[in-house]
Amino acid sequence: MSEHLLVFPDRETAEDVAAELAHEGFSEVRVVREALAGEDDSDDHEWAVHIVEEMVADESGPVESGLRDRFSALAEEHGGWYDPEPAAGS
Repeated sequence: MSEHLLVFPDRETAEDVAAELAHEGFSEVRVVREALAGEDDSDDHEWAVHIVEEMVADESGPVESGLRDRFSALAEEHGGWYDPEPAAGS
Protein backbone atom coordinates (compact mmCIF):
# COMPACT_ATOMS: atom_id res chain seq x y z
CA MET A 1 0.00 0.00 0.00
CA SER A 2 1.18 3.50 -0.84
CA GLU A 3 -0.08 6.68 0.89
CA HIS A 4 0.39 10.30 -0.21
CA LEU A 5 -0.83 13.79 0.71
CA LEU A 6 -0.98 16.80 -1.60
CA VAL A 7 -1.72 20.08 0.21
CA PHE A 8 -3.28 23.12 -1.48
CA PRO A 9 -4.24 26.60 -0.28
CA ASP A 10 -7.87 26.33 -1.40
CA ARG A 11 -10.65 23.77 -1.54
CA GLU A 12 -11.47 24.19 -5.24
CA THR A 13 -7.94 23.26 -6.31
CA ALA A 14 -7.92 20.25 -3.98
CA GLU A 15 -11.27 19.06 -5.33
CA ASP A 16 -10.14 19.49 -8.96
CA VAL A 17 -6.93 17.50 -8.34
CA ALA A 18 -8.85 14.81 -6.41
CA ALA A 19 -11.34 14.43 -9.26
CA GLU A 20 -8.49 14.05 -11.76
CA LEU A 21 -6.77 11.37 -9.65
CA ALA A 22 -10.02 9.50 -8.94
CA HIS A 23 -10.72 9.47 -12.69
CA GLU A 24 -7.29 7.89 -13.19
CA GLY A 25 -8.37 5.00 -10.96
CA PHE A 26 -6.43 5.31 -7.72
CA SER A 27 -7.77 3.02 -4.96
CA GLU A 28 -8.82 5.84 -2.62
CA VAL A 29 -8.82 9.62 -3.15
CA ARG A 30 -10.41 12.06 -0.72
CA VAL A 31 -10.27 15.76 0.10
CA VAL A 32 -9.58 16.63 3.73
CA ARG A 33 -9.18 19.89 5.61
CA GLU A 34 -5.77 20.21 7.26
CA ALA A 35 -5.06 22.50 10.21
CA LEU A 36 -1.69 24.20 9.99
CA ALA A 37 0.72 23.03 12.67
CA GLY A 38 0.51 25.13 15.80
CA GLU A 39 -2.41 27.24 14.60
CA ASP A 40 -5.64 27.52 16.61
CA ASP A 41 -7.44 30.00 14.35
CA SER A 42 -10.13 28.28 12.28
CA ASP A 43 -9.03 30.31 9.22
CA ASP A 44 -5.56 28.76 9.31
CA HIS A 45 -6.36 25.66 7.32
CA GLU A 46 -5.34 24.21 4.01
CA TRP A 47 -7.04 21.62 1.85
CA ALA A 48 -5.38 18.31 1.13
CA VAL A 49 -5.88 15.40 -1.21
CA HIS A 50 -5.18 12.09 0.53
CA ILE A 51 -4.34 9.28 -1.89
CA VAL A 52 -4.08 5.59 -1.08
CA GLU A 53 -3.00 3.12 -3.73
CA GLU A 54 -3.50 -0.49 -2.65
CA MET A 55 -1.70 -1.97 -5.67
CA VAL A 56 1.79 -0.76 -4.66
CA ALA A 57 3.45 -3.60 -2.77
CA ASP A 58 7.03 -2.28 -2.60
CA GLU A 59 7.25 1.23 -1.14
CA SER A 60 10.93 1.45 -2.16
CA GLY A 61 10.38 0.31 -5.73
CA PRO A 62 10.15 2.14 -9.06
CA VAL A 63 6.34 2.43 -9.04
CA GLU A 64 6.40 4.21 -5.68
CA SER A 65 9.21 6.46 -6.89
CA GLY A 66 7.21 7.32 -10.00
CA LEU A 67 4.15 8.17 -7.91
CA ARG A 68 6.22 10.44 -5.65
CA ASP A 69 7.62 12.29 -8.67
CA ARG A 70 4.17 12.62 -10.23
CA PHE A 71 2.48 13.87 -7.06
CA SER A 72 5.30 16.30 -6.29
CA ALA A 73 5.04 17.82 -9.78
CA LEU A 74 1.23 17.92 -9.59
CA ALA A 75 1.28 19.74 -6.24
CA GLU A 76 3.85 22.26 -7.49
CA GLU A 77 1.88 22.85 -10.70
CA HIS A 78 -1.18 23.84 -8.62
CA GLY A 79 0.62 25.99 -6.04
CA GLY A 80 0.69 23.37 -3.30
CA TRP A 81 3.16 21.02 -1.69
CA TYR A 82 3.57 17.29 -1.40
CA ASP A 83 3.95 15.13 1.73
CA PRO A 84 5.27 11.70 0.67
CA GLU A 85 4.78 10.22 4.16
CA PRO A 86 1.50 11.55 5.63
CA ALA A 87 1.32 8.78 8.23
CA ALA A 88 4.65 9.93 9.75
CA GLY A 89 3.11 13.23 10.83
CA SER A 90 0.15 11.61 12.58
